[in-house]
Amino acid sequence: MDDIDKIIYDIAIVGAGPAGAIFAKELAIVRPDLKILLIDGQISTVTKPCGGLLSMDAQKLLAKLDLTLPKSILEDPQIFAVQTIDVEQKLVKYYQRYYINMDRYAFDKWLVSLVPTSVTLCKGKCLKIKDEGEVFSIHIKKNSYKVQANAKLIVGADGGGSIVRRTFFSPIKVQYVAIQQWFKNKGQKLPYYSCIFDTKTSDSCSWIIRKGDYVVFGGAFDKKNCRKSFENQKTRLESFLGNSFGQSVKTEACLVSSPRMMKDFCTGKDRVFLLGEAAGFISSSSFEGLSSAILSGKLLAESFYKARRYDDVQRIYRKSTRRLRAKLYLKTLKRKLLCSSTIRKLIMKSGIQSISLYDKQT
Repeated sequence: MDDIDKIIYDIAIVGAGPAGAIFAKELAIVRPDLKILLIDGQISTVTKPCGGLLSMDAQKLLAKLDLTLPKSILEDPQIFAVQTIDVEQKLVKYYQRYYINMDRYAFDKWLVSLVPTSVTLCKGKCLKIKDEGEVFSIHIKKNSYKVQANAKLIVGADGGGSIVRRTFFSPIKVQYVAIQQWFKNKGQKLPYYSCIFDTKTSDSCSWIIRKGDYVVFGGAFDKKNCRKSFENQKTRLESFLGNSFGQSVKTEACLVSSPRMMKDFCTGKDRVFLLGEAAGFISSSSFEGLSSAILSGKLLAESFYKARRYDDVQRIYRKSTRRLRAKLYLKTLKRKLLCSSTIRKLIMKSGIQSISLYDKQT
């Protein structure tokens, strides 16, 4: 709609990923009296690196929201175990996990399709937000022209590089560049899903995931010389696996943050609220953020429903996210353990919680 500049919205949501879409959907149900604007800046030709795996926590949240996934967004194969590889120490172990393998962009589009039509959906990129006193002015680029919207409250659900967070709060330190490449699966003997550690090229984790006819390899690398580190790790991994990924058909990259301290988690202040990765709600050990995005969107909608006035929403929302923030802080401790070569070696060699694959020859 191009007449959005003629309306003063009660709430403008910047970002229509899982956090923003779930919040818009739930809020429109519990507070049908509010005028809500949802700004969707996603385009199919520019997608950020994401494994597209729905964890057990995320699955449970969707169940609580009475949502079932349509078949059209699912990818083959479905995953029941993760192969953990330590390239430097030449160790491999398998651990039982349950993930739903899906097309991440299709998943996001599906969530947006669930948002009630009472919510105004604006396809465009948020360029700037300014506090004008009683309202915020939001400058949006739609294709080749710009529009302006006005809202009493702002919700930032626009990821780790959130323009909302950068405008009104201290941003999380960006430690990594996530790089991911897609390869045509031509019968190579490559894992269905692997978590990879290689301290020679990164102090974080990488991944291999099958997606239908494709194999995806990606990881998080220090900003300095990130592409060189990515290529070095890919070469070392190919040598370890005894197989080549082949020629890449697509490369995706984005900046990514890894929260390390409690102050990295910011729910907002006054008339500005933050959701999902914009709030720092992402696992520093695995970079899984879908479950936190869905949960924070649900909790903020509930906070608006419970609050008697807008001033109460921040207090209720911050209180309701205490358990989530504590859980994610514990992930920073888990990261220290997993990313320590010595401790990781002890854990993998001990075989604790690992599973043995059935060998037909035995």
